[in-house]
Amino acid sequence: MSDVPAVEVLSAEKTYPNGTRALLPVNLTVREGEFVTLLGPSGCGKSTLLKMVAGLLAPSDGRLLLWRRPVAELEAGGHGMSFVFQEATLMPWARVLANVRLPLDLAGVPRAESEPRVRKALKLVGLDSFEGQLPRELSGGMQMRVSIARGLVTEPQLLLMDEPFGALDEITRNRLDSDLLALWQDRRLTVIFVTHSIYEAVYLSTRVVVMAARPGRIVEEVAIDEPYPRGPGFRVSTAFSQYAERLQDSLLRASGDQADAALA
Repeated sequence: MSDVPAVEVLSAEKTYPNGTRALLPVNLTVREGEFVTLLGPSGCGKSTLLKMVAGLLAPSDGRLLLWRRPVAELEAGGHGMSFVFQEATLMPWARVLANVRLPLDLAGVPRAESEPRVRKALKLVGLDSFEGQLPRELSGGMQMRVSIARGLVTEPQLLLMDEPFGALDEITRNRLDSDLLALWQDRRLTVIFVTHSIYEAVYLSTRVVVMAARPGRIVEEVAIDEPYPRGPGFRVSTAFSQYAERLQDSLLRASGDQADAALA
């Protein structure tokens, strides 16, 4: 692991042209190999912050650096990044193999080189026997696995994930959370993950960044100092409950601050 931070958010903020202040100045450092979760209610700026890290949204002020370089210079520094959206966003007419291969096709990678990488990515998410299927022939959880494989096929060091499992049932979501942790450890990724689920945040993270809304801001950072791998037993442990209670209290305090400000 490098001593250079993977992500640095330096007083970055976002105000839209209509005057809506979506995000107050944010300072956040993510070290290589961390699994950092942005936790908070809808409208608190989680997705806005993630999109600014990805270079999909420009900050109104401040800077964002990836390995000490501007986002646009990431590849020049020998690093890569992938973004997994809330929806699987698969091409419905294309088979799984083609969907996963898309980033390599767009980059002009020859088929002789891209096909082995696609099959490797599919194997990582447990879909190596489904490469010929169409998206409509897959469950919601399997479609999200395809989306994750498409994110992994470029072999990134930084993986950004915007509530990827939010629309799935609890059993599928828990299974994919465990699979994601295995991938994170196996690939030695740096992950920034967005969720509004306290329990998902506790289970996944090395650190949880709690955010509050109106306007969006960071109110607390909580380290989840528990060993990996984390199995089903961790979800029902005393430590898990204590972390969840602390995060819930943080969110409630932030909500109370908002209400007091509105009445003032």
